[in-house]
Amino acid sequence: MNLNRWATPSKKRQHCGTQYRTLPQLLHIDLILLACLIALVVFGFFILYSASNQQTNLVIQEILHIGMGFLLLFFLAQFPPHFYQRWAPLLFAVGVLLLAAVLVIGRIDKGAQRWINLGLFRFQPSELMKIIIPITLAWYFAHQSLPPKIKELSIAGLMVIIPAVLTLKEPDLGTALLLVMSGVCVLLLAGISGRWLFLAAIIVVIALPISWHFLHGYQQQRILTFLNPERDPWGAGYHIIQSKIAIGSGGAFGKGWLKGTQSHLHFLPEHATDFIFAVVGEEFGLFGTLVLLFIYLLITARCFYIAFQSQTTFTRLLAGSLTLMFFLSFLINMGMVCGLLPVVGLPLPLISYGGSSMLSTMASFGILMSIYSHRVLIDQ
Repeated sequence: MNLNRWATPSKKRQHCGTQYRTLPQLLHIDLILLACLIALVVFGFFILYSASNQQTNLVIQEILHIGMGFLLLFFLAQFPPHFYQRWAPLLFAVGVLLLAAVLVIGRIDKGAQRWINLGLFRFQPSELMKIIIPITLAWYFAHQSLPPKIKELSIAGLMVIIPAVLTLKEPDLGTALLLVMSGVCVLLLAGISGRWLFLAAIIVVIALPISWHFLHGYQQQRILTFLNPERDPWGAGYHIIQSKIAIGSGGAFGKGWLKGTQSHLHFLPEHATDFIFAVVGEEFGLFGTLVLLFIYLLITARCFYIAFQSQTTFTRLLAGSLTLMFFLSFLINMGMVCGLLPVVGLPLPLISYGGSSMLSTMASFGILMSIYSHRVLIDQ
């Protein structure tokens, strides 16, 4: 993939809509992507309302999260891509400092120290790093010749490993893996040589037995449970067993909205957060899960289109990696809930309850809209 051909546009090009600007162009919004996001958020709100057992406080908080998310999306869409490119090093430094601060002053909840309490809400810096790492790597590779050589790969590796290790110490294995995958996505789009990928695969295979001894006990249990959930049906395997029961009991068209028994009778743990996809399967059945998957794929397809329309190395790498991260996020969560992947504690994007996840996901879409709306068109 030759990204250098997307160089800075010539003087014969002019900014999109300089003469005739519609309202979406003035707001730097892509209507197709915005419509898909609204459809997903509305669908997710009804799911969360049921999964939360109609808890008013939780529903109100999620409405605030959604509102803040869309405001952040509109806000970030106003800045041109070169703004993010210019401030990428500072963003990375601030993100790493926040991750370090979490280990010192972070709030402990359910055995994990992942949040900084800001008074009105809790903030999870590792969610912010899922955006900062692609921005930083895209900025770095935009100043290098592609495909990257061993020196560039080593420096990029440090940019990923440092925040991933800090996140792993919280401990948050799921987000740490996503941070690593965000870096890998940029490397793939940068045209990394196949021999480096083969070498990395060999290193991972060799390191797996060694890394096992560095995992926490509950993390080891999650992997063993993935291989055989029935080995501890009332302990480590309880989550995934109940999740499978909920999805399977939904059948083709589900039990109906607000009629799911596994979540309403509290058999299904974390039914408003990590395992909310099981609620979709139980109440809306196979049809509902396919509709949800279709919306996700529509969003992914539109984002890939935006990446394809990008005109510089920085924007192409950034848009492509943010799209791949969104795709992997919902794919991993669905696979986890269905028992196809180990449980790593990742939320379902824009569906699961949580402010940090909602804001970071909306922020990535705001940057994508910025890339698309600030593109330059060739005069006809």
